[in-house]
Amino acid sequence: MKKILVIDDEASLRRMVTRALRQRGHAVVEAEDGTEGIEKARAERPDLILCDVNMVKVDGYRTLSALRNDPATAATPFILMTGFADDAGMRHGMEMGADDYLPKPFTIPALHAAVEARWKKVQALRADADRRLAELRDAISLALPHELRTPLNGILAFGEILKLDAASLQPAEIAEMGQIICTSGRRLERLVENFLIYAQLELFSTDSAKLKALRSKQTAEVLRVLGDHARRQAELAERGADLDLMIADVALPMSEEYLGKVVDELVQNAFKFSAAGHRVRVELAESAEAFTLSVTDRGRGFSPEQIAKVGAYMQFDRKIYEQQGLGLGLCIAQRLTELHGGTLEIRSAVGEGTTVEVRFPKPPVR
Repeated sequence: MKKILVIDDEASLRRMVTRALRQRGHAVVEAEDGTEGIEKARAERPDLILCDVNMVKVDGYRTLSALRNDPATAATPFILMTGFADDAGMRHGMEMGADDYLPKPFTIPALHAAVEARWKKVQALRADADRRLAELRDAISLALPHELRTPLNGILAFGEILKLDAASLQPAEIAEMGQIICTSGRRLERLVENFLIYAQLELFSTDSAKLKALRSKQTAEVLRVLGDHARRQAELAERGADLDLMIADVALPMSEEYLGKVVDELVQNAFKFSAAGHRVRVELAESAEAFTLSVTDRGRGFSPEQIAKVGAYMQFDRKIYEQQGLGLGLCIAQRLTELHGGTLEIRSAVGEGTTVEVRFPKPPVR
């Protein structure tokens, strides 16, 4: 049995809706205005809210805004009921987070259809979230043990040698072992970081409050952030001379932390899949419609089939080319971009190189 909150200052319509919903076996809570509706939504935690738009005191839009800004009710399905369902009003409600509109006057079958449609949508979202988490668990159980053991083997083996035979080792040998331990430690650190970020992003995708907070962040000093992260990856690959930067000094709708992560993963891949002496170009351009970040290499490239399989824990031609990591980097960049309302596109040809293009559409001018 589902609990539904009905908010409407017209008593006769509220009673009619309540009676119809109870006949279908739903538990119904009534509120006679927006103020009472906000209080009852927070106290009762309904599975669905039906709310009139035109009410005295606090109207439906303000009620919706208050509940969407409260983490406890931000994800509750919300249907606006109105006798003025024009395009501008509907668009305004949807932009504020309404899930559906029910134009007045409506029939009882139309009411039930709207409610059932919301249940099906919620169930589909939950099923998708469960599927993603199941895939994540399966992938981790297969890939994570190997990727954890490899750097740990290096750390433990050389640490044991240093502990037992330090007196007999030459300084150059000790330095070499220390370098291997540091490299293995950094690899392990990146593995743990990517795993945590990927799991976090999957949770963000199913939590509207967290998603809204994520999209509210911005990076103002893009020139510095992109340049610092790109140069750092070039240094780690020992290919500083191969990096070209063409970055417009604009603001982007993503936090410095996550923007830096996107650049790290794309630039690291560009150096990983191309040979020394081949240029890697990082470019940020602005157009009337969007901001476009692109990373281009002249490496071995990917086939259309490989591009179609991009996802967590996917690595290409591992039997042919030595690779490290879980293959999460590109998937993390893609998920971050999508969660911020953007798109990530890969253009590549085997033997000719790859361009990864991240596009953030500009918000409409009001």
